[in-house]
Amino acid sequence: MDTLQEYLLNKGYTKIKLHLTKTNHFEIIAKINGKKGLFILDTGASSSCVGFEAIDTFNLKAKDSDIKAAGAGATDMLTQISKKNKLKIGKWKKDKVALILFNLTHVNAALTNHNSKPVDGIIGADVLKKGKAVIDYEKKYLYLKL
Repeated sequence: MDTLQEYLLNKGYTKIKLHLTKTNHFEIIAKINGKKGLFILDTGASSSCVGFEAIDTFNLKAKDSDIKAAGAGATDMLTQISKKNKLKIGKWKKDKVALILFNLTHVNAALTNHNSKPVDGIIGADVLKKGKAVIDYEKKYLYLKL
């Protein structure tokens, strides 16, 4: 019988290494519009998000949004949206990705309080669904369908 890795690679998936933080989150490197950033992989986040402070870094075109963000102990946070972005994780690529922009200060404060690095954003379920994601928690790999 094939291992999970062999099976998925044979089915056209690509493998991306995940790094477990001291806060028990998986971190992942991704590129948005050609610029590299550090992200938390969050299966419980419905949308992928980027912090307001990274708008220039990733060349995002932001528009006001009616969506209110909630999570990590904060609620009713104002958001903006940026559409038509290019996202690349490992060899997996997707164009026309919408990203929610909001204040990540509370997230990064919690991370740095536990000696973890601050992040540029969160890769959420929207992207994981598009990539038909499989997460190997034991071996710490994310698989996305090419």
